[in-house]
Amino acid sequence: MSTEDACSTFLVRHAWLSLRGVVAEALVEHDLSVAQFASLLLLRESPGMSVADVARKVSTARQSANEMLGGLERAGLVERRQHPTDRRSQQIFLTGAGLERLEAALPTVRAVEARLAAGFSESDLAAVSAWLHRMAAASSGVKEEIPTL
Repeated sequence: MSTEDACSTFLVRHAWLSLRGVVAEALVEHDLSVAQFASLLLLRESPGMSVADVARKVSTARQSANEMLGGLERAGLVERRQHPTDRRSQQIFLTGAGLERLEAALPTVRAVEARLAAGFSESDLAAVSAWLHRMAAASSGVKEEIPTL
């Protein structure tokens, strides 16, 4: 199949899987997986997310997200707190150690992204960023858990 014939969904998935592998290798030195790194990043931006919220944002099943967050909790990087108005729900927050681990890993991930983006013009990167943000916004209403492809 040629690039012209491929749908953008497939191309984005292929790019993501390739990028994910490179980022995963880089995150080993920070003792984080890509999903853990993404979860820490999400929790820094939106403290108090539920397990279901994290699962949706990292495109995994709730059970998988719960297990991954349990590992982060055992490592002292996140903490669960009872939701103030919903006794059945818990909110997830970064700990100080979680924020430190995230801040240490961010330059590593940014360096990988910069290396992979080398050779692209600023306008190329701006166009790709704008497209990705629009696509994410257009699909932000999806509420169900999305299985990892």
